[in-house]
Amino acid sequence: MMLFCVVPLLLALQQGPTQPTPAQPAQVAAQVQMGYSIEPETVTVGDPFRLTVRVHAPRGASITFPAGPDSGAAVEALDPRQERQGSDTTAFDVTATWRIAAWDTGNLPLRFGDVVVKLDNRERRVPLSALTVHVKSVLPADTAQRIPKPQRALFEFGRPWWYWLLAALAAIGLIGLFWWWWRRRRKRQQGEVDDPFADAEGEFERVERLGLVEAGERGRYVALMVEILRTYLSRSIPDAHPSLTTNELLITVRDNRLVPVNRLALVLADADLVKFARRATTAERARELGTEARGIVAAVHAAEVQATEEAKRAAEMVPKERAA
Repeated sequence: MMLFCVVPLLLALQQGPTQPTPAQPAQVAAQVQMGYSIEPETVTVGDPFRLTVRVHAPRGASITFPAGPDSGAAVEALDPRQERQGSDTTAFDVTATWRIAAWDTGNLPLRFGDVVVKLDNRERRVPLSALTVHVKSVLPADTAQRIPKPQRALFEFGRPWWYWLLAALAAIGLIGLFWWWWRRRRKRQQGEVDDPFADAEGEFERVERLGLVEAGERGRYVALMVEILRTYLSRSIPDAHPSLTTNELLITVRDNRLVPVNRLALVLADADLVKFARRATTAERARELGTEARGIVAAVHAAEVQATEEAKRAAEMVPKERAA
């Protein structure tokens, strides 16, 4: 709905003496008419609405409309101002339209500047400061306060793919650890005892079945056979850890009567040259080193069995000597 108000503007149509003349009056009362409309009159936050202002002035006048609302107000112009001139040839009729949106609730002032009408170097301002729009809230009727949502980050990224990979690996590790503990506990409950010699013999047989020497991987064959030997020693002899270097291992077992130290030193020295110095070896020499590794394991095991039997016999002799 367009509302009109009549704004009288006394503009001098011509400059001359203050006394009227018979041919022309000294001053003519000219009226400027202005009307406006807000469609729709009630909106919600963010919904666009239109403000239309129409000014009707005498011919020869110039009309200047404001560009838009104040930038600090709660309303904002969405599009540039559009002007349209009327078809009346007896007067100057101009209509200006703004497309606006409001960002708060309640009766909001539009905060527009004045419309400036000029005629014959005279100026008159028509204020638009009284214009308001009603912005209704979309919250429920029983809501006492308007609580805005928290500010969101500029960039939001989900978890990277490797996060789930690490989680899966950790889960697999925990499952494997639980399975190892359960198996070890079950063996203890069933009275099973670990046999390092039987495990070493099984590993030796597995490496032999791989056919590495025939496939030309002689260095790998030597490395695996010596690794089984070192694992057996670590399980049979205290402090003979697999992480020890060759010299450290020989120093650890040199006073042990169960270990043929000289044979062990020769095998480890040749194996180090093959593993670390990449020394080429023949198939015959590779088999000799593998056989010697198995022989050292067998010798240590035989010495352990003999030492156990001797200790058992000695323990049996003590009661007899006491009885005698």
